[in-house]
Amino acid sequence: MTGRPLAVVHCGQLVTLAGPKRARVGPELRELAIVEDGALLARDGRIEAVGPRRDVETLIPDGAEVIDAGGRVVLPGFVDAHTHLVFAGNRADEFAMRAEGATYEEIAAAGGGIRSTVRKTRAASEDELFEAAMRHAQWFLRNGTTTIEAKSGYGLTLDDELKLLRVIRRVDRESPLRCVPTFLGAHEVPDEFRGRKKEYIDLVVHEMLPAVAREKLAAYCDAFCEPAVFTVEETREIFARAREMGFGLRLHADQLGASHGAELAAEMGAATADHLEHTQSEGIEAMKRARTQPVLLPGSVYALGSTRYPDARAMIAAGLGIVLATDFNPGSSPTPSMPTILSIACTHMKVAPSEAITAATINAAYSLGRGGGIGSLEVGKSASFAIHDCGDYRELAYLFGIEHAWLVASGGVVVFRRAFDFSK
Repeated sequence: MTGRPLAVVHCGQLVTLAGPKRARVGPELRELAIVEDGALLARDGRIEAVGPRRDVETLIPDGAEVIDAGGRVVLPGFVDAHTHLVFAGNRADEFAMRAEGATYEEIAAAGGGIRSTVRKTRAASEDELFEAAMRHAQWFLRNGTTTIEAKSGYGLTLDDELKLLRVIRRVDRESPLRCVPTFLGAHEVPDEFRGRKKEYIDLVVHEMLPAVAREKLAAYCDAFCEPAVFTVEETREIFARAREMGFGLRLHADQLGASHGAELAAEMGAATADHLEHTQSEGIEAMKRARTQPVLLPGSVYALGSTRYPDARAMIAAGLGIVLATDFNPGSSPTPSMPTILSIACTHMKVAPSEAITAATINAAYSLGRGGGIGSLEVGKSASFAIHDCGDYRELAYLFGIEHAWLVASGGVVVFRRAFDFSK
């Protein structure tokens, strides 16, 4: 990457998150390494200097693009470690049904839920899915997110799963949003395999995984581990093959019940266990021993009208490097807004605002194996950041339902600016 150096000055709070080169735990979650009246300088997409304005300004070369943050908060770009970026259509009809009392399980049993999106996604061309995914990518960027983990899982045939993963690769290459791809062929048993789940698992293990590996389309393998979807034993079989083939592991675990998914994630050496609404102390201890990071998804709890949130405080007390993510998807969490997730986590899970910021940036980056390059504003890391239109980082969670991002840069390039500014 070449181009003009980029400098940001007059940062009211430059939230650097500088610190240990690992996921933050315990009291470290609250240590944001804020520089008051800070500045940063980037060149060729990387941060070259960061610190007090009086120090950095002397380093800014002639011809640099200089952005005056106007006393606003500057944060690393959010890292959203659990999303379902690519799908066709929406499930607004199911949203209305839930508003009138139908449960997620009832809707799924009637042919809705994941299978509904699978039917629409299969019918869409790769170009149509790419167009939809690029629209979603813009939503993430407008909310200050510059890196996401993106799952397949709405194809559930060999060709359709490959189609989704190719779209994710195109978004990563053709948009400013960086995407870490995950293969989620074990998201649901498709309609044509009802009553023949073993045959579908064989398809995932013996055809899908090898094809994804050959084309190098995914860094991780995931599965929806629930008794009504894929049991612990079935998920173990899928993960054993995925691990043999060099995939990292992530797991949908303990969302609908205490199914020992967290323990399985730890047993298999998974990078993360996600959801965890019903995880008990045994699962927390297992994750701690295995250094598996919990990815908490309060948006799906909220959107489904549940009150059973993950026990974030117990996980923090146990020394786990918690992560917060949106779970962006058309059914159970149709939001790309990390600030909304921060607000829900603070209000309903009693996560402190500082802990929430850490969980959505540097901890998320480490959960994706990208902590050395993103997630904090430190020399040598990607110049991916957002200037938020507030004076205190706590306002991001406090003032919910707002697009706080005033300017967003990805890899040293400004990719979003708010179109209006009444302050001038």
